[in-house]
Amino acid sequence: MIILAFALSLVLLLITALHVYWGIGGIWPGRDAASCARAVGGFRGVDEMPAPFASFAVAACLGLATLWPMALEGVFATPFPKAGLAATALLIALVFLARGIAGFTPWWRRLTPEQPFVRLDLRYYSPLCLLIGLGFAILALTEFPA
Repeated sequence: MIILAFALSLVLLLITALHVYWGIGGIWPGRDAASCARAVGGFRGVDEMPAPFASFAVAACLGLATLWPMALEGVFATPFPKAGLAATALLIALVFLARGIAGFTPWWRRLTPEQPFVRLDLRYYSPLCLLIGLGFAILALTEFPA
Protein backbone atom coordinates (compact mmCIF):
# COMPACT_ATOMS: atom_id res chain seq x y z
CA MET A 1 0.00 0.00 0.00
CA ILE A 2 2.97 2.29 0.49
CA ILE A 3 3.56 2.38 -3.27
CA LEU A 4 -0.06 3.41 -3.85
CA ALA A 5 0.28 6.12 -1.19
CA PHE A 6 3.45 7.48 -2.79
CA ALA A 7 1.89 7.39 -6.27
CA LEU A 8 -1.22 9.25 -5.07
CA SER A 9 0.88 11.85 -3.30
CA LEU A 10 3.10 12.36 -6.33
CA VAL A 11 0.16 12.81 -8.71
CA LEU A 12 -1.57 15.20 -6.31
CA LEU A 13 1.66 17.14 -5.82
CA LEU A 14 1.95 17.65 -9.58
CA ILE A 15 -1.67 18.79 -9.80
CA THR A 16 -1.09 21.13 -6.84
CA ALA A 17 1.95 22.61 -8.59
CA LEU A 18 -0.14 23.20 -11.73
CA HIS A 19 -2.71 25.15 -9.73
CA VAL A 20 0.02 27.27 -8.13
CA TYR A 21 1.46 27.87 -11.61
CA TRP A 22 -1.95 29.03 -12.85
CA GLY A 23 -2.36 31.18 -9.74
CA ILE A 24 0.83 33.08 -10.55
CA GLY A 25 -0.30 33.66 -14.13
CA GLY A 26 0.84 30.54 -16.01
CA ILE A 27 -0.97 29.82 -19.27
CA TRP A 28 0.05 26.23 -20.12
CA PRO A 29 -1.55 24.25 -21.75
CA GLY A 30 -2.82 27.27 -23.65
CA ARG A 31 -1.14 30.00 -25.67
CA ASP A 32 -2.74 32.80 -23.67
CA ALA A 33 -5.11 33.17 -20.70
CA ALA A 34 -8.24 32.63 -22.81
CA SER A 35 -7.01 29.43 -24.48
CA CYS A 36 -5.74 28.13 -21.13
CA ALA A 37 -9.13 28.82 -19.53
CA ARG A 38 -10.86 26.92 -22.34
CA ALA A 39 -8.47 23.99 -21.86
CA VAL A 40 -8.56 23.68 -18.08
CA GLY A 41 -11.88 25.29 -17.08
CA GLY A 42 -14.15 24.75 -20.04
CA PHE A 43 -17.13 26.68 -18.70
CA ARG A 44 -19.45 28.17 -21.30
CA GLY A 45 -18.04 31.41 -22.72
CA VAL A 46 -14.93 31.39 -20.52
CA ASP A 47 -12.26 33.79 -21.76
CA GLU A 48 -10.02 34.25 -18.73
CA MET A 49 -8.53 32.17 -15.96
CA PRO A 50 -10.10 32.29 -12.50
CA ALA A 51 -8.74 34.78 -9.99
CA PRO A 52 -5.41 33.78 -8.45
CA PHE A 53 -7.15 33.31 -5.09
CA ALA A 54 -9.28 30.53 -6.59
CA SER A 55 -6.24 28.71 -7.99
CA PHE A 56 -4.39 29.06 -4.69
CA ALA A 57 -7.43 27.84 -2.72
CA VAL A 58 -7.64 24.72 -4.89
CA ALA A 59 -3.87 24.27 -4.56
CA ALA A 60 -4.17 24.47 -0.76
CA CYS A 61 -6.87 21.80 -0.69
CA LEU A 62 -4.90 19.58 -3.05
CA GLY A 63 -1.74 20.15 -1.03
CA LEU A 64 -3.50 18.92 2.08
CA ALA A 65 -4.85 15.91 0.19
CA THR A 66 -1.28 15.21 -0.97
CA LEU A 67 -0.24 14.61 2.64
CA TRP A 68 -3.12 12.29 3.49
CA PRO A 69 -1.88 9.05 1.89
CA MET A 70 1.53 9.53 3.54
CA ALA A 71 -0.08 10.16 6.94
CA LEU A 72 -2.33 7.14 6.51
CA GLU A 73 0.68 4.94 5.78
CA GLY A 74 2.57 6.31 8.79
CA VAL A 75 5.34 7.96 6.74
CA PHE A 76 5.30 10.89 9.15
CA ALA A 77 3.89 11.47 12.60
CA THR A 78 0.41 12.91 12.88
CA PRO A 79 -1.77 13.67 15.89
CA PHE A 80 -4.80 12.16 14.16
CA PRO A 81 -5.92 8.61 14.95
CA LYS A 82 -5.69 6.02 12.16
CA ALA A 83 -9.49 5.65 12.04
CA GLY A 84 -9.90 9.41 11.54
CA LEU A 85 -7.31 9.45 8.77
CA ALA A 86 -9.02 6.52 7.07
CA ALA A 87 -12.47 8.11 7.36
CA THR A 88 -11.17 11.38 5.92
CA ALA A 89 -9.42 9.49 3.11
CA LEU A 90 -12.78 7.92 2.28
CA LEU A 91 -14.35 11.40 2.08
CA ILE A 92 -11.53 12.57 -0.19
CA ALA A 93 -12.16 9.48 -2.32
CA LEU A 94 -15.84 10.40 -2.64
CA VAL A 95 -14.98 13.93 -3.78
CA PHE A 96 -12.65 12.67 -6.52
CA LEU A 97 -15.03 9.89 -7.56
CA ALA A 98 -17.91 12.37 -7.78
CA ARG A 99 -15.84 14.72 -9.96
CA GLY A 100 -14.73 11.83 -12.14
CA ILE A 101 -18.26 10.53 -12.63
CA ALA A 102 -19.64 14.04 -13.21
CA GLY A 103 -17.27 14.46 -16.15
CA PHE A 104 -19.16 11.79 -18.07
CA THR A 105 -22.65 13.22 -17.47
CA PRO A 106 -24.74 15.37 -19.82
CA TRP A 107 -25.18 17.88 -16.98
CA TRP A 108 -21.41 18.46 -16.76
CA ARG A 109 -21.12 18.66 -20.54
CA ARG A 110 -23.78 21.40 -20.66
CA LEU A 111 -21.89 23.27 -17.94
CA THR A 112 -18.45 22.87 -19.57
CA PRO A 113 -18.92 22.73 -23.36
CA GLU A 114 -15.74 24.55 -24.43
CA GLN A 115 -13.07 22.81 -26.48
CA PRO A 116 -10.43 21.59 -25.88
CA PHE A 117 -11.71 21.08 -22.31
CA VAL A 118 -14.32 18.53 -23.39
CA ARG A 119 -11.75 16.36 -25.14
CA LEU A 120 -9.19 16.72 -22.34
CA ASP A 121 -11.80 16.07 -19.67
CA LEU A 122 -13.08 12.89 -21.28
CA ARG A 123 -9.60 11.62 -22.06
CA TYR A 124 -7.59 12.73 -19.00
CA TYR A 125 -9.22 14.82 -16.26
CA SER A 126 -12.25 12.68 -15.39
CA PRO A 127 -10.44 9.32 -15.66
CA LEU A 128 -7.62 10.70 -13.50
CA CYS A 129 -10.14 11.84 -10.88
CA LEU A 130 -11.67 8.35 -10.90
CA LEU A 131 -8.24 6.75 -10.43
CA ILE A 132 -7.33 9.13 -7.61
CA GLY A 133 -10.68 8.49 -5.94
CA LEU A 134 -10.24 4.74 -6.32
CA GLY A 135 -6.73 4.98 -4.85
CA PHE A 136 -7.98 6.89 -1.82
CA ALA A 137 -10.85 4.42 -1.38
CA ILE A 138 -8.47 1.45 -1.48
CA LEU A 139 -6.13 3.08 1.03
CA ALA A 140 -8.99 4.06 3.31
CA LEU A 141 -10.64 0.65 3.28
CA THR A 142 -7.41 -1.32 3.74
CA GLU A 143 -6.17 0.97 6.51
CA PHE A 144 -9.41 1.15 8.44
CA PRO A 145 -8.79 -0.45 11.84
CA ALA A 146 -10.47 -3.82 12.22
